[in-house]
Amino acid sequence: MPTTRSTRPTRTATATTAPHPTLDAALLAVAVAGVSLSAPLAAAIAAPALAIAFWRNAMAVGALTPLALWRHRGELRRMGRRAVALSAASGALLAVHFGTWLPSLHMTSVASSTALVTTTPIWTALLLRLRGHRPPPAATLGTVLAFLGVVILTGVDLSASPQALAGDALALVGGVAAAGYVLLGAEVRRVASTTAYTYVCYSTTSVCLLLTCLAAGVRLHGYGGDTWLKLVLLMVTAQLLGHTLINRVVKGLGPSVTSTAILLETPGAALIAAVWLGQQPPVAAYPALLVILGGLALVVLAGRKQTQDAPRTAP
Repeated sequence: MPTTRSTRPTRTATATTAPHPTLDAALLAVAVAGVSLSAPLAAAIAAPALAIAFWRNAMAVGALTPLALWRHRGELRRMGRRAVALSAASGALLAVHFGTWLPSLHMTSVASSTALVTTTPIWTALLLRLRGHRPPPAATLGTVLAFLGVVILTGVDLSASPQALAGDALALVGGVAAAGYVLLGAEVRRVASTTAYTYVCYSTTSVCLLLTCLAAGVRLHGYGGDTWLKLVLLMVTAQLLGHTLINRVVKGLGPSVTSTAILLETPGAALIAAVWLGQQPPVAAYPALLVILGGLALVVLAGRKQTQDAPRTAP
């Protein structure tokens, strides 16, 4: 009898924690579709870009509040000062990400903006290099290739209009800020659950964006019903289904597979914008987009190989 009691919990735990690759792959497909809707949907909302950024995060905080305070209240209380501080800093960087990227969608094409803001893996690799991490040669080659694509794309947009070039610059700043957000988030998630971390992070992001909107005199209300509906749809698809499901499946599929799949956001957003908004980037922009995606894929796959080889070379 004692033996039977001791083995049952082990079986239950194993069944609970066992990965489900098919389910994770399906959820990842939903997540990619959700984030692909982000840029076209934000570009179609008849509201100031900073207001869209604020309401996207504030609504997500409202949706997470019952779960965070009911099921994860103890975890929030147990977060140390360092974890809370890093979560708040991550939220501030996320505010910079949304506060620069979303305005860029009204200045350049959805395809260009999305391609430039998803250069986050490059900036992450560069930041890690500054901290002493040596990237593999393939990652360096991918970084150079992606930068070449950025140079080509910005040259194309400069010939189109100075406004498009300014939009490209804002999207790049958004990508850099997202890299800092990812690195800080990875550090916090070592000691805190995803729900506890994202609740503090999104709350900080909302406060930062609210203060920015108030200081800039951005109108946060008085929209029509269609605008509010699109804001809610943006929050549900891109924020909750997109980012939440990505955080859900990354444990089972791994960061490399997940990051590679997220690269599909760029062609997905471009296709949706072309069909729904009638946005057709200049023909010369397409080769640049392919070069950027190729470089990003090299960076992500090189990181995957480095992670797989690490245990073999460890003493």
